[in-house]
Amino acid sequence: MATRRPVQYLLNRICRERSVRNFNAVPEGKTSSATQNLINLEYDCSAHNYHPLPIVFSKAKGSAIQDPEGNKYLDFLSAYSAVNQGHCHPKIMQALMEQAQRLTLSSRAFYNDMFPVYAERITRMFGYEMVLPMNTGAEGVETALKLARKWGYLKKTIPKDEAIIVSCCGCFHGRTLAVISMSCDNEATRGFWPLLHGQLKVDFGDKVALEKIFREKGEKIAGFLFEPIQGEAGVIVPPDGYLKAVRDLCSKYNVLMIADEIQSGLGRSGKLLACDWEEVRPDVVILGKALGGGVLPVSAVLADKDVMLCIQPGEHGSTFGGNPLASAVAIASLDVIRDEQLVERSAQLGEDLRHQLLNVQQRFPKFIKEVRGKGLFNAVVLNSKALSPVSAYDICLKLKERGILAKPTHDSIIRLTPPLSISSDEIQEGSKALQDVLEHDLPKIQKQKPQPDSHTASNVCDRCGRNLYASS
Repeated sequence: MATRRPVQYLLNRICRERSVRNFNAVPEGKTSSATQNLINLEYDCSAHNYHPLPIVFSKAKGSAIQDPEGNKYLDFLSAYSAVNQGHCHPKIMQALMEQAQRLTLSSRAFYNDMFPVYAERITRMFGYEMVLPMNTGAEGVETALKLARKWGYLKKTIPKDEAIIVSCCGCFHGRTLAVISMSCDNEATRGFWPLLHGQLKVDFGDKVALEKIFREKGEKIAGFLFEPIQGEAGVIVPPDGYLKAVRDLCSKYNVLMIADEIQSGLGRSGKLLACDWEEVRPDVVILGKALGGGVLPVSAVLADKDVMLCIQPGEHGSTFGGNPLASAVAIASLDVIRDEQLVERSAQLGEDLRHQLLNVQQRFPKFIKEVRGKGLFNAVVLNSKALSPVSAYDICLKLKERGILAKPTHDSIIRLTPPLSISSDEIQEGSKALQDVLEHDLPKIQKQKPQPDSHTASNVCDRCGRNLYASS
């Protein structure tokens, strides 16, 4: 039997060999035994498809996180918007416990007494005629893609096998095979070929390019799938007027406007839906993450009957989609967003956070290139050359040591997306921690950390040939 090598050695080796992104190994001597043992156990027994920060969540309430040793942190990631209402919200937990003792699953082979109530609630709240329930966000996206294709063949009379879905460069809609076929992230696509055909790309925020592709291929385009604010790409907000232009173009060329609001919706951007910033109504809306209140995976596809009823019994489904436990949790999650005015809180606190971050940028213009976002959906874009050899991941490690939990995306961007229930004082703690890291920690780690290898992995997209996330 082969001798097991220390986790630190293995992690360092993987980081050296991959050199795709500068993720650090678990720091030696900086985590306690209980935390380290759990990290080691996960490393030994779980697939290595994530690079977590070296912290173990043990308890959580609101914006506060506690590790096994009792150390406390503030959550500035919110499980990628899945806990907009805050961790373990009492009203959502109460709904979970009450329903769990009564009925958890019927499957859609039978009716249950919670899903119809949830279906009426969510369609009324968002102004659509019908909902198709699923579980994860990726399932919601897959559902919307199938729905668009079926509508394209039935209603738009696109010839068989020729339906096209248009999506945006830099998009992120999940990691299923259909979705990675749209991806500009080489890590998501390489080694998983062949990719699904019938996909076309267009620059996000470019209405001229969108009209060009509609004009050239419009007769075969079933849907345009996009994020109103691109999350994984680095919280990219489109130019003013773009969403209205998308609506007008989709109407003109008879293309379904499909808004992926899984991360940007449910108050995250300071509006109930990010599309509300320009008062546009998509033909199809995909929701997830915060719909489950951080308790259960719940997703939904919303559309009117003309679109939704293109799918008939037996053509799509999910054993757990619309289950009574998830329905009860989703109702409570929506009620909390409404009753606690989390949309309005997100708008106001988001302005406060960006103001504070801009003040940090003014103090450190060499290191911070840009602060951007809407509501509590924000990002700090770092200058990689000025930071070198320090990475955004290193900055997040130092933030963690100062009690703030955030995660980088694409090497040089840090997302700051706390729960919408966070307090003003906690917001200030987050921005103060970033300032302290840049002022006190950065000079030290720049001296201590060795320079990276001269050859770095290319970010040039295999599909479109551009370097979307170039370091600068």
